[in-house]
Amino acid sequence: MFLSITYSGENTQDIGFLFRKNPARLQVFHLSYGKAHIFYPEVSARRTTLALLLEIDPVDLARGKAGAQGGLFDYVNDRPYVSSSFTSVAISRLFGSAMGGRSDTHQALADARLDLSARIAMLPCRGDTDMLGRVFGPLGYAVDFETFGADETFPDWGKNRYVNLSLTGRVRLQDLLHHLYVLIPVFDRQKHYWIGKEEVEKLLRHGKEWLHAHPEKEFITRRYLSKSRALANLALQRLRADDEVYEPGEALSEEDEDKKPGLQQQRLGSVLAAIRACQAASVIDFGCGEGRLLSLLMKEKQLRKIAAVDVAFSVLERARERIHYDRLTETQRRGIDIFQGSLTYRDKRFEGFDVACVVEVIEHLDLPRLAAFERVLFAHARPGHVILTTPNREYNEKYALEGLRHGDHRFEWTRREFRDWAERMTRQYPYSVRFSEIGDPDEKLGAPTQMAQFSRLPDMPPVSFAEAGTAAGESGAP
Repeated sequence: MFLSITYSGENTQDIGFLFRKNPARLQVFHLSYGKAHIFYPEVSARRTTLALLLEIDPVDLARGKAGAQGGLFDYVNDRPYVSSSFTSVAISRLFGSAMGGRSDTHQALADARLDLSARIAMLPCRGDTDMLGRVFGPLGYAVDFETFGADETFPDWGKNRYVNLSLTGRVRLQDLLHHLYVLIPVFDRQKHYWIGKEEVEKLLRHGKEWLHAHPEKEFITRRYLSKSRALANLALQRLRADDEVYEPGEALSEEDEDKKPGLQQQRLGSVLAAIRACQAASVIDFGCGEGRLLSLLMKEKQLRKIAAVDVAFSVLERARERIHYDRLTETQRRGIDIFQGSLTYRDKRFEGFDVACVVEVIEHLDLPRLAAFERVLFAHARPGHVILTTPNREYNEKYALEGLRHGDHRFEWTRREFRDWAERMTRQYPYSVRFSEIGDPDEKLGAPTQMAQFSRLPDMPPVSFAEAGTAAGESGAP
């Protein structure tokens, strides 16, 4: 497997700082399925090329493989030679910093659109060569490919199913790597690992900046998820729900294209603005997920204490990876607490914060357990402020959704239902509330996201279990 990326322009050797790979060294990395060799076949001020060569061991691929046939097929196939999901895994493992758009010394270069070209050797196409342009073209690439005869001795056999693909465009390096990560397996279709819900999250994470607006997003999504209808429908539903909403006919300049915020960015921006308005020094993020809000909170210099909690250990691991927890100094770590916990059980670690954030979380709770969450949050954690967002179910009409916005949602509230619930909380607990909307509003349907900001009333004692109500069935959808 061979992939090369070429940067043309001025001081092009500086691209080594983005990859964090020295152009003067040949580097070898050991992966579970073989070796990865990284080297620079060309380095100059005007043109620099990085090459990734994967050396796959077919014996390692077959050894211990579930469902192995015990014959030659497990050892003699095209897997060691074609660009496939193995290439995508190598990209994410070896170029993680570049994919994240981070550089300690050359951040301006990481943020800039560069004249880049990529060459992907032996990409399986299976007659889909017309799709190469339809998939890569809308992303801003000039597409060229080289085909081969199936056998030189028998020209009547026609073309084989592999191409050497070349892409050229003016893009950020991180965008190119995300495109390659997602789209190489789209054409190969033969992933080397199990396709489950985790793959939906990977697709949405790597495609968050571009997939929702792609004209072939359905083709890409279904192919990436190995034609699993259930997973593809889930991913497409998520893409529609988080899609950017613009006024019809609104034109954006190329300069503004990079600046336009998606709904998720608007949501997190609104939450951050509310935190700043509270003049908070400590924040806890309930249901933190993969740490998107956490990574932004770490940049808020006024915050002295940040906590992030989620019930799923796997997403907490991804949150730690997102903020590079292992690389933080001891002083930085002392101000950050990431831990596993349930939002429906009282926990001392939840107490003592100026602000609690509950961003797109409440709708994931089963309604019979909602009362327990209310007591944990308002009666026991008792933060000074609560910032809570949830989808507006009425707005789903804009997304042409018949059901809920996400496959894991247990309910979604209309604007009236949300206000009724929040106002009932102020009658039951010593808090006041005010409401706002996030995203571009529709005159009839409102905005896609609704937000409530609760503030604890001064000099009010904690609410007891008896006062709050102990039966889980006492609370629920308004």
